[in-house]
Amino acid sequence: MNRKPSIVNAEPNPIDLIRTWRDSGCSIGFTNGCFDLIHPGHISLLHRAKNECDKLVVGLNSDNSVVKLKGKDRPIQKENARATVLLALKDVDAIIIFNEETPIKLIELIKPDVLIKGGDYKIGEIVGADFIQQNGGRVVLSDYKNGHSTSEIIKKIER
Repeated sequence: MNRKPSIVNAEPNPIDLIRTWRDSGCSIGFTNGCFDLIHPGHISLLHRAKNECDKLVVGLNSDNSVVKLKGKDRPIQKENARATVLLALKDVDAIIIFNEETPIKLIELIKPDVLIKGGDYKIGEIVGADFIQQNGGRVVLSDYKNGHSTSEIIKKIER
């Protein structure tokens, strides 16, 4: 059970892996994002997220959903490249690529024990926070690392 799974796509149902973890007594954490260019803010978030659970599932926006959220020039890296980098990190136990603009369907499917997002959000702004809290879970805000964002990195490169 210690081995990391390969990238799990949202289709077919990834719930079996999560159910196995849960049946063995593991708490499940969830965070999500584009993770286009990994930076210290991402690392801090993922580390905090893993400290809140036994198994951390990362919902990764598909290339199509990144385009919808960030514009036609994004993502910089394709979804499989982004997933490969994330899965190499010790704090990440599984990656689920999702196509929607928000991860609400994924959150409802997984029913994580804890939902973790960056401190640049307020609890009321976090997709799925109400669902998690209504089902007995927790919502945790990670510290925000000022000056670290993929958009800022891209702007510096373009100068």
